[in-house]
Amino acid sequence: MIDHIGIGVTDIAKAQDFYAKALKPLGIGVIMEFPEAVGLGEPGKAFWLGQDKASLAHIAFAAKDRAAVDAFYKAAMAAGGKDNGGPGLRPQYHANYYGAFVLDPDGHNIEAVCHTPE
Repeated sequence: MIDHIGIGVTDIAKAQDFYAKALKPLGIGVIMEFPEAVGLGEPGKAFWLGQDKASLAHIAFAAKDRAAVDAFYKAAMAAGGKDNGGPGLRPQYHANYYGAFVLDPDGHNIEAVCHTPE
């Protein structure tokens, strides 16, 4: 489980728009905004975006079920994400690993994953 994580982005407004749309199906929204930083999530469990030179990252968000993974992927693609592995089982990780991967506007590898059987 992620408590909080932060990444640098090249365009805070573009990144905030992307993440607000892509993470909405997972029940994640903006909780705090500053001129050069935005927090999404809930108090004590936040994902932070900071205006900075981007360094690539991989971040996996927990999804309650496979339908949420599918919805994340669809929303992320519609928000301008780039495909990095569509929704599906990844048995190389374990039998019930169901995930989807997209690249955000800065090239970070963003994933939604569900670990339970369908």
